[in-house]
Amino acid sequence: MPNNLKIVRIIARLNVGGPARHVVWLTKELQSGEFKSVLLTGTVPEGEEDMSYFAVENRVEPVYIEAMSRELSPQDVVSLWKIFQQLKLEKPDVIHTHTAKAGTVGRTAGFLYRWLTWKSLIGKPRRVKVIHTFHGHVFHSYYGASKTKIFLFIEKMLARFATDKIVVISRQQFGEIHEKFGVGKKEQFEIIPLGIDLRTFADWRAKRNILREEIGLENDEILVGLVGRLTEVKNHPLFLQVVKIHKENPGSAKLKFVIVGDGHLREKLESEAETLGVKDLITFLGNRNDADVFYAGLDIVALTSFNEGTPLSLIEAMANEKAVISTVVGGVVDLLGKVIEQKKGFQICERGVAVTSEDAESFYRGLSYLATDEKLRQEFATSGKSFIETQYGKTRLVSDIEKLYREITAR
Repeated sequence: MPNNLKIVRIIARLNVGGPARHVVWLTKELQSGEFKSVLLTGTVPEGEEDMSYFAVENRVEPVYIEAMSRELSPQDVVSLWKIFQQLKLEKPDVIHTHTAKAGTVGRTAGFLYRWLTWKSLIGKPRRVKVIHTFHGHVFHSYYGASKTKIFLFIEKMLARFATDKIVVISRQQFGEIHEKFGVGKKEQFEIIPLGIDLRTFADWRAKRNILREEIGLENDEILVGLVGRLTEVKNHPLFLQVVKIHKENPGSAKLKFVIVGDGHLREKLESEAETLGVKDLITFLGNRNDADVFYAGLDIVALTSFNEGTPLSLIEAMANEKAVISTVVGGVVDLLGKVIEQKKGFQICERGVAVTSEDAESFYRGLSYLATDEKLRQEFATSGKSFIETQYGKTRLVSDIEKLYREITAR
């Protein structure tokens, strides 16, 4: 095994979300004598929040490929060429791409880097391994049928001709991507869950009242939060419908709601909240750089997405000992655990409440049940934190990735 393995990590953009944190952490941590890491990234388009500050905070200096952004476009030819030139400069042992766009352009550049050398004529292409991580996938709930088929075809071709290993972040995601959609061979896959810095949330109790005082919350009010980019796949309108149902049928639970995050749907969602008559119950907090503060003030964390990999918001909620309720999508199944009890329209699981996607009435029934059962919330808080501490720590993530790099280069 060679010493000082050179890793070039590629992501399309450092926008707000779990993948940006993931790649920055790995770039920072894999800078020992055994590893040297370089991060390539593109620009954050208008309408999305830039998370470059997180790289600065972690003393990571990305190499910016200005032409690389979110959507496929003619500019991708420029991105491809610039990434190819950067690979020739860096001479990596491993190219590791993250998310769909970077996976397409980055792996294509990696294929060219491997084979576009005179030594290929004598059967000796450059010795480089290519890995791609699916943080989620775009095979449903993002685009129309025709566009989705094109993306699926591209992923199958990339898996076959330009990828040595495919990393997924949950068993559920492996089932969807490989078994349901037929991407890659089984032996190509590695399941490596996400990891977070658990130290960030160690003293959440001391910060409990900061957010609650900021929004004027009463002591007996239960605060329900949804954390995530304001984009279509997160399905915020379902959350607003749940708030409306609560206002019309408040029951015994005194609930208030917050949405943490920003994006191109902000104005539309605020207008919808006003139309539904729920602006008095819900606060749009926008993007916050104080996750340790806003999670501390929540009692319940909700997720309403159409599609997910393994949602960072639920992982961070559990690390803060918060009860969670979510639609059953992607890696959420792995986070919530096995079903303990079936209720009308929702399920009580080991570590949270599970609800069928796009069913506002059932979501509210599950939320109301959770809000009125303090003992159940505490049980979820305890079991959730224990689960996250053993399965989703940053140290475990880094160790798993190091092991993968050692094994793949040794082969």
